[in-house]
Amino acid sequence: MLLLLTGWAWHAPSAHGQATDGRDRILIDDFDSYESGSLPVRWRAQLNGNLVPLTEAFFNDRERIEARREGSNGFARARVQGETVHVNMDNGSDFDWDTTTHPVIAWDWRAIQLPEGSREDEDRLNDSGAGIYIIFAIDGVIVKRPKVIKYVYSAALPVGTAVSYGKLKVIVAGSALDGSGSWQRVERDVVEDYRRVFGEAPPRRPLRLRLWSDADNTGTVAVADFDNVMLLRAR
Repeated sequence: MLLLLTGWAWHAPSAHGQATDGRDRILIDDFDSYESGSLPVRWRAQLNGNLVPLTEAFFNDRERIEARREGSNGFARARVQGETVHVNMDNGSDFDWDTTTHPVIAWDWRAIQLPEGSREDEDRLNDSGAGIYIIFAIDGVIVKRPKVIKYVYSAALPVGTAVSYGKLKVIVAGSALDGSGSWQRVERDVVEDYRRVFGEAPPRRPLRLRLWSDADNTGTVAVADFDNVMLLRAR
């Protein structure tokens, strides 16, 4: 199912690295504490559904996420060639998120290269050079196929598009139609987004957060950067 949703909480790009008042935000990661080329080890790999420490064993020359630096600023770079790569954090152990107090998730991202020919509204071409997953336990229970919102930087679809794959809802939060190659700031009201795509209120506490990049369906290359992932109070 493909929808074009208007009036959604997307904010135009602002200055990269813009911060909010510390009382109003929960910083998940700004990637400033890592050496360039190192792994962002506050994040973890997923193995058999469980999160485990991030090590070089989970990466190869076709799929990698690593810390990078430009001057004094750190960020995470995801690069894939015909593969999928992701890193994860669990709510309650790696960070603490209650959507009743902090319904907004914010981040900076930059699309260096998006998967050629990809479209999130066609299953056989469904690659996203950059994505942020929010994974929800249902009624507090971890199930095999939980409800998921996936925010993507799309190569082909406009911002505001939503695509349904059952319990997975894809929302375009950045688009090459608006340009790429520069940092963009995104803020999304997760409670509002969840209500619109699932037709009900979300669980109070999301289960997991995931940074994602894939180019396996198109067999192409994707390179994207992430920075300043944080949770904000309602505006």
